[in-house]
Amino acid sequence: MSTRMTIEERETFLAGTHIGVLSVPEGRASLLIPIWYAYAPGGEIRISTPSASRKLGLIQEAGYVGFAVQQEEMPYKFVSVDGPVVAYEPADSEEYRRWAIRYLGPSDGERFFESIEDGLPDWVTIRIRPERWRTFDFGKEFT
Repeated sequence: MSTRMTIEERETFLAGTHIGVLSVPEGRASLLIPIWYAYAPGGEIRISTPSASRKLGLIQEAGYVGFAVQQEEMPYKFVSVDGPVVAYEPADSEEYRRWAIRYLGPSDGERFFESIEDGLPDWVTIRIRPERWRTFDFGKEFT
């Protein structure tokens, strides 16, 4: 049996709450960055970063990135994509508030958001269109 995920499985998994790992070309090896993100099935991956960050400069230079998420407990799973950057937008503070709550829970998410809220006007949201998908679902080995 194949351990590949179906389109619906991979998009649902990517839409779950995971820490993503962004891969951006940088010299001989890629820069790998754990990062919060948002994704809805069929859409684009959205990440945000300060406008002065090294990763933003590298992303703008490359115009194309890799991105992966995984499940670290059994059954092990991962989704890995790569694709072009399709837009750079000013970060939406309400969207980032939702991310903080998603990743940290209501109380800690609000507290974290309040600690960075004043700096968010200097942040950029990057939209990435997944083009090439690689998936693995170890649980399918046992069905």
